[in-house]
Amino acid sequence: MNLDPYILVVDDQMAIIEALGELLGEQHDVRFALSAQQALQQIERQTPDLILLDIMMPDMDGYELCRILKSRPQTTEIPVIFITALATPAQETRGLDAGAVDYIVKPFNPAIVRARVRNHLALKHAKDQLRILAQTDSLTGLANRRYLFERLQQEFERAGALPEIAAFGIVLLDIDYFKRFNDSQGHLAGDFCLQRVTAAVKAELRHPNDLMARYGGEEFCCLLAETSPEKARQIAERICACVAELAIPHPKAPVRHIVTISAGVAHWHPECVSVEALLQIADQALYAAKAAGRNQAYFGV
Repeated sequence: MNLDPYILVVDDQMAIIEALGELLGEQHDVRFALSAQQALQQIERQTPDLILLDIMMPDMDGYELCRILKSRPQTTEIPVIFITALATPAQETRGLDAGAVDYIVKPFNPAIVRARVRNHLALKHAKDQLRILAQTDSLTGLANRRYLFERLQQEFERAGALPEIAAFGIVLLDIDYFKRFNDSQGHLAGDFCLQRVTAAVKAELRHPNDLMARYGGEEFCCLLAETSPEKARQIAERICACVAELAIPHPKAPVRHIVTISAGVAHWHPECVSVEALLQIADQALYAAKAAGRNQAYFGV
């Protein structure tokens, strides 16, 4: 697996592509596209760490391509550097206004290109790390509640546009009698319990776009991407079973004296009005699972 930073060069002149490939290829994974449409197709397959973009191209100019990239959530954070023969201040300003982070005029100085590429890759790496920290629960390593709601909203909108493909499920999970566990075993044991439960549940999520997030203290939420209602129910039941199989001792649990979880399941359907309404359905199902004796999954309607 290539771990070098991936740089996409978008230019309709092979001489420029070859020059930049030779200049940057030793330390970077340099790929190229000869048009804006080719670039969009490549970006769809794999997101670059940095784009070097010409302005004058036959099908769509670099300004328009940059605006498209900056308008999409999945590509807006990719740094774009224009490398172009257009050298007036007005053209440079237009490029920066379109969303580029830098502007290099052809013929370019190799040392300047290397330095600016290095600096912008380092800045992107730092921003990515800060973003990960802002989206992550420090104890469990899961996504936090804020990031969960961002993803749920994205999936909600995607399902509305592509209902045959992108329908999704959510599972709200709550560790049964967790306050009793903390009170009797201590908070360090409680933290370890949360981590073990987290690992067991995550292992049951198989789709690459599934997400597990910490919803509250001992509550979690799983986003199940591109799944059917029946599949969502099966996953929730499997999650409950896998946590019980850990057999974490819980002397204050009234029945089996081990840690268990209860689950409430909801599934997107075209009549859903909001993410919040879907979560309410899952929450009501979770309440029903608890009322029915816990250690089980209920499907909400």
